[in-house]
Amino acid sequence: MGQWNEDLIPLEQAGTLDGLFYQRVKRTPDGIAYRNYDREHKQWYELTWGDMERQVACWRQALSGEALESGDRVAILLRNCPEWVMFDQAALSLGLVVVPLYTDDRAEAIAYILRDAAVKLLLVQDTGRWNRMQEAVSDLPSLQRVIVLESKTPLKPEDEEIVREAKRWLPAKGEPLVQRRADPNSLASIVYTSGTTGKPKGVMLSHRNMLSIAHASLTVVDCYTQDSFLSFLPLSHTLERTAGYYLPVMAGSTVGFARSVPQLAEDLQTIKPTAIIAVPRIFERVYARVQEQLKNKSAIARMLFSLALKVGFKEFEYRMGRRGWFPGLLIHPLLHKLVSGKILDKLGGRLRVAVSGGAAISPEIARVFLGLGLPMLQGYGLTETSPVISVNPLDNIKPESVGLALRGVEVKIGDDDELLVKTPGMMLGYWNNHAATAAMIDRDGWLHTGDQARIDEDAHIHITGRIKDILVLSNGEKIPPSDMEMAIALDPMVEQVMVVGEGKPYLGALVVLNPDLWNGLALEYELDPSSDGSLQNDRLESEVLKRIRSKLKDFPGYAKIRRVSLLLEPWTIENGLLTPTLKVKRPKVLEHHREAVNSLYDDGLV
Repeated sequence: MGQWNEDLIPLEQAGTLDGLFYQRVKRTPDGIAYRNYDREHKQWYELTWGDMERQVACWRQALSGEALESGDRVAILLRNCPEWVMFDQAALSLGLVVVPLYTDDRAEAIAYILRDAAVKLLLVQDTGRWNRMQEAVSDLPSLQRVIVLESKTPLKPEDEEIVREAKRWLPAKGEPLVQRRADPNSLASIVYTSGTTGKPKGVMLSHRNMLSIAHASLTVVDCYTQDSFLSFLPLSHTLERTAGYYLPVMAGSTVGFARSVPQLAEDLQTIKPTAIIAVPRIFERVYARVQEQLKNKSAIARMLFSLALKVGFKEFEYRMGRRGWFPGLLIHPLLHKLVSGKILDKLGGRLRVAVSGGAAISPEIARVFLGLGLPMLQGYGLTETSPVISVNPLDNIKPESVGLALRGVEVKIGDDDELLVKTPGMMLGYWNNHAATAAMIDRDGWLHTGDQARIDEDAHIHITGRIKDILVLSNGEKIPPSDMEMAIALDPMVEQVMVVGEGKPYLGALVVLNPDLWNGLALEYELDPSSDGSLQNDRLESEVLKRIRSKLKDFPGYAKIRRVSLLLEPWTIENGLLTPTLKVKRPKVLEHHREAVNSLYDDGLV
């Protein structure tokens, strides 16, 4: 733990999320709040907390002019940018309930949410996005106003009744902000979980829910006004919203908004963050890129990299108090300078903490980054818990675990090894869905996570499986596929993978090949890369199976993939096979690839 941040805003002083913002402005009006890229003028700019206050006042004034009452729902469909914060804070300060939407979600899914939440006002990125979704939302009786942030193309005449351009809707100046008296337990937001099965459910989160989790997180990982976050996980994701938005406001840290994942490498150099929050896929991509670059290096360079990782991880264990002094510590500074430091420089050179959440990260990848000297903290949580339940503290990192429960959070192991939770971040319930709420939170107030876990002697939580994702083979053997999929996906050749075998005699796998490597792979096996038939090549399938076996060599005997079906079409949000939080919709993938799955079992192999 570092020195306590004296600029930290106490929960009692904040009261509500908009109260938190008001207190931050009052404390450090000249501090840099946000860095953002102006796409029109192609340059970065900064906004102080004082600048943000003046802008929020304008948004608040404009919202006040609409026919909205406290408790009404307003939705936001923007990429991460200062305007996301401005709208959110303005709406919250009027007692409105904010419904965040994913920018890359399908129009039909967005229409369902707008209808279910009876949203009255929608803020959308630009006219092009509005035009693409207009047909899907045309029959929503509750929607009375649409605000378009960027007017790249003219609005259609028929839009003029409900659509307004932000630049014409916003006043030049708004009434100064004041801190309102409001119940911290009142509803602040409805966040729709992108369920892998069925319709999304609206998670109702209060002001206190998200404030308490942001504060509890700061008791584990200290943050300061000097800290700089890089924000690229969508703000519609509750992890980014609580830990990457409200938490920095509480601590007075600066947030830089990344332009896009392809431009992430450049943005890391520009923002030079001290903290990032990401899903495992981002770290997997960095790892894969390093592995690819190593192939073109000399044998000595590869040997040095391997030695740097080995010594670096031992040095990490030494710092954690899990091993004694060893001679390699003497060469660690040199290896860091020659190898690790150069890789970390590509991440901006100032990172002191990287948080991985949203899904489990492979311990192998965690060990690589820890060996390089980057403190990678794996955490765990659910949208229903605002979202953080646990995280690894900087001075007690166990890469194979999801860390310790946050202060104020109770955890226990229930029936079927299920992790049960009581937390100040616990949702108020599901919007208009009492049955689902009752199924999630039992009569004693324990929330059922659906994840299987164990808690070790050091109080670290280890997620061991998902109750509903267990595959049961025809011989009755129960197999959790997620760890196997995570291990297989470490192969650069594999873009996506899903282990199958429910009710079957053995395990198979659907493997989406890396499109960037496909042409070279096809050439190596003398195949036509444009022909679907090339994916059924026996030699290629044998090679993929061989690579899968090497990735699963440390797994128990049950983890044996007998057959694979190779694919090139990726599973995406657009084709309905991924949720907006990038989780695979297993039933949809099985349905979409029914023939491919059947072909894995059509030759009587046992």
